[in-house]
Amino acid sequence: MRETRADTVQAFLFALLLHLLLFGLAFLGLWWTRDNAVSAAGSPVEADLVDPSALSAATRRTLSAPPTPEKPAETPPPQPTPEPRPQESPVPPQQQAQERIPVPDQIDQERVDRDAIAAETAAREQEEKRRQEQIDLTEQQRQKEAEQKERLAQLADIRAQRQKAAKEANLAEQKLKQLADAQARKAAEAVAQVDASASAPPGNNGADTDLRARYAAALQQAIVANWTRPESVPLGQRCQITIHQLPGGTLVPGHEVEISPSCPYDDLAKRLVEAAVLKAQPLPYAGFESVFNRTVIVNFKAQD
Repeated sequence: MRETRADTVQAFLFALLLHLLLFGLAFLGLWWTRDNAVSAAGSPVEADLVDPSALSAATRRTLSAPPTPEKPAETPPPQPTPEPRPQESPVPPQQQAQERIPVPDQIDQERVDRDAIAAETAAREQEEKRRQEQIDLTEQQRQKEAEQKERLAQLADIRAQRQKAAKEANLAEQKLKQLADAQARKAAEAVAQVDASASAPPGNNGADTDLRARYAAALQQAIVANWTRPESVPLGQRCQITIHQLPGGTLVPGHEVEISPSCPYDDLAKRLVEAAVLKAQPLPYAGFESVFNRTVIVNFKAQD
């Protein structure tokens, strides 16, 4: 296909229109940027990309030829510059002047310093007092514990001394009992020898039944007169006792009275019977010589 002159002219016109369009768009962009400084964005530029090899020869020649000088476009008159307006402040204007903050004078500052020092001193004294009270309390507690330990030690010492004294008293009592038993045996042997050498009184094998009964009653009366019946012993309750005596009604030293193991009296009542026999000596003797015996068994009867 052969390119004609009309095709060449048409291509040239198209190129010229394209350049004019691009120049006008650039001018409008600059003008818009100057008048509207707030917005930096302008109208988008639209263009079609064309491959040079796809153009015809006439179009290529037209494009390669120097452009014809064009008449410069008239410059639009300058726009008036807007008058500056005062910027609106978000803070409302003050209606009246702010109050002047008073500056503390030297006297007030000195008073504040003195008060602060006094408060610090009082706090320090209070803390020292509390610390001293704690020390005193600890010392009192320590003294109390020491006194408690000392009292416990004294009690333990007293208890040990009492146990030792009780043990020694028990040993002494056992020795005295052994000594009394030995003396009683000797006295019984002596009485047996005297009784063996003495002759029995005449009549009824040397015994008077009525006199013996009166002698037993006399012994009972002599003991009751020196005895106080305890509440633990019922009235009329009997206790068998054995009395060791010498002629004249005196008791044999160390072996005066023996309480029968079958006696129902308690320990206190038994000791009271023994004490009553000792108080009653000399026992009845005058008039009872014929029925007198060094060892007499008495069925003591509790009476008031």
